[in-house]
Amino acid sequence: MSRLFKLLLIEDDESLFHEIKDRLTGWSYDVYGIQDFSQVLQEFAAVQPDCVIIDVQLPKFDGFHWCRLIRSRSNVPILFLSSRDHPADMVMSMQLGADDFIQKPFHFDVLIAKIQAIFRRVYHYNTEANTLKTWCGAAIDAEQNLVSNDKGTVELTKNEMFILKQLIEQKNKIVSREELIRSLWNDERFVSDNTLTVNVNRLRKKLDALQLGTYIETKVGQGYLAKEEDHFYD
Repeated sequence: MSRLFKLLLIEDDESLFHEIKDRLTGWSYDVYGIQDFSQVLQEFAAVQPDCVIIDVQLPKFDGFHWCRLIRSRSNVPILFLSSRDHPADMVMSMQLGADDFIQKPFHFDVLIAKIQAIFRRVYHYNTEANTLKTWCGAAIDAEQNLVSNDKGTVELTKNEMFILKQLIEQKNKIVSREELIRSLWNDERFVSDNTLTVNVNRLRKKLDALQLGTYIETKVGQGYLAKEEDHFYD
């Protein structure tokens, strides 16, 4: 990324705040929280975020109150994240100028997609150029050959990343050894059958450090499969 986008996450559930912050930080976003929920507007002004993610139910005043005040002073994108599911809440958020509304529980990949869509629309920022994906709650940066989650970050070789990308793009489906080898050869990465086995084993071992190694399965006589794990946030 050319710069870190700043996100202000207005969430009073500390456990959920830190979980979301850790995941967003893994996507190279700079995440800020609120120290005093009676001073949200002042803290917003101090941070000057590129996007605000806000819950409806907050101490002191609700999210609608703060959305109204923020919108009266700024056109910054605002995304609501709430367990309240009444249509009136969604309508209210849109009427107050929010850009989107995500209901809890939510899938982290959905939140990332919403944020990226907002940045593409508002800042004309091409997120696709960064070749970032999520898989089992981890950020996959194919440009830097890095895989990151809350357990840490591992660096892959180009072949290992290529194999991981091929498996993730067909997650929960068996990808044959022949298809992987053919894809690698077509990409001018000359890999034999034995070299493929070595690369997959090495990839799985590196992913073990992130507790993801078991999500790459060997299907004897068939090929390999990348399982997907759902990550929902209440």
